[in-house]
Amino acid sequence: MALHNDTGVIGEEAAAAFLREKGYKILENNWHAGHLEVDIIAQKKDWIAFVEVKTRTSTYGDKQPEEYVDKDKQAKIARAANIYIGKHGCQLKARFDIIAVLLNAETQKAENINHIEEAFYPPTRTIGTYKPQKKRRTL
Repeated sequence: MALHNDTGVIGEEAAAAFLREKGYKILENNWHAGHLEVDIIAQKKDWIAFVEVKTRTSTYGDKQPEEYVDKDKQAKIARAANIYIGKHGCQLKARFDIIAVLLNAETQKAENINHIEEAFYPPTRTIGTYKPQKKRRTL
C-alpha cells in the first residue's frame, strides 16, 4: 500500500477513536454509494455527523489539513449523505464535520486532532429526496 494510503488509514483510525472518546457511536467507516464516499458516519444523541477526515504529516506544507476539503468534495459528501439518509430512513439532524489529523512524519502517530463540527453547509442543489431505483420486471 502506498504511504499516503497508510497515512489516510492511520488518520481515520485516530479520528474514529477520538469520536468514540467524545461519546459518538460510529455507524459506518468508509461508507460508499457508487463512487461517492463518506469517511466516517457517526451518531451522538439526535445528530448524525458525516465526517471527512483529512490527514497530513508534519511535513505537508503551509495548508492545514481541513483546507483541502474544497467545494467539490463537500458536494460529493452531501450527495453521499443524502443517499445514506434515504436508504436508512434516517430521522436524525444531519451535519457535516471535518476532522483534521496531523501525524508525526517519523512515528506516524497523531500529534494533533482538530474536530470541526458543522464545518460546512452543502450546496442546496446536492440535497434532495432519495428515490430508489425501480426494479424492472422480467417477462
